[in-house]
Amino acid sequence: MSGKPEIAIYDMDRTITRTGTYTPFLIHAALARAPWRLALLPGVIGAMAAYALKRITRARLKEINQHLLLGRHIAPAALAPLTRRFAERTLRLNTLPGALRQIAEDRAAGRTLVMATASYRLYVEAIAEALGFDAVIATNSIIGIDSRITAKIDGENCYGPAKLRMIQAWFAAQGIAREAVTVRFYSDHVSDAPVMAWADQAFATTPSPAMRALAIKRGWPVLDWRR
Repeated sequence: MSGKPEIAIYDMDRTITRTGTYTPFLIHAALARAPWRLALLPGVIGAMAAYALKRITRARLKEINQHLLLGRHIAPAALAPLTRRFAERTLRLNTLPGALRQIAEDRAAGRTLVMATASYRLYVEAIAEALGFDAVIATNSIIGIDSRITAKIDGENCYGPAKLRMIQAWFAAQGIAREAVTVRFYSDHVSDAPVMAWADQAFATTPSPAMRALAIKRGWPVLDWRR
């Protein structure tokens, strides 16, 4: 061991969770607040098709789907019970056992736990808090002058190379020098290759085929967290 402080950074969707969480959260919120919005699901499917055809960006896809199922904006007080219940449901039904064991191990080892995910901070923070994370780096929402959370992304979608930039920005904001710490990073998806390469210790967890192939090529450990 280097003796340096250690930071353990986790992706969330399909790394800690079994499946993605963004669309399920929006459906959960729509059912609780305005079930009539579920009639707009064909619009969600249409936006997904447009993204698959590369007619819109991943960030724009998120904005459209949030606008359709959650609304143009939402007050924090109305959002809080939705995110709390969704976090409870996620931990109960949608987590990988190996991920929970590793989080507990990293916490016991005294590592700072950071979640870095492309999913929206507006609901991710409740999941991270329930799991005992120390910090969250995620896609942010523009907050209106009335403090309501809008469907517009503030800054970058925390995905691919942008995730690494946002992690580095967090390090700078916290006054953490990269060379002064040891960084572990866990992810299932090849889009996180920039962060994997930047970390001192990278782990491909229950990986997608592309991530598995890259991990074998780069010599990163491959972990199956389904059991």
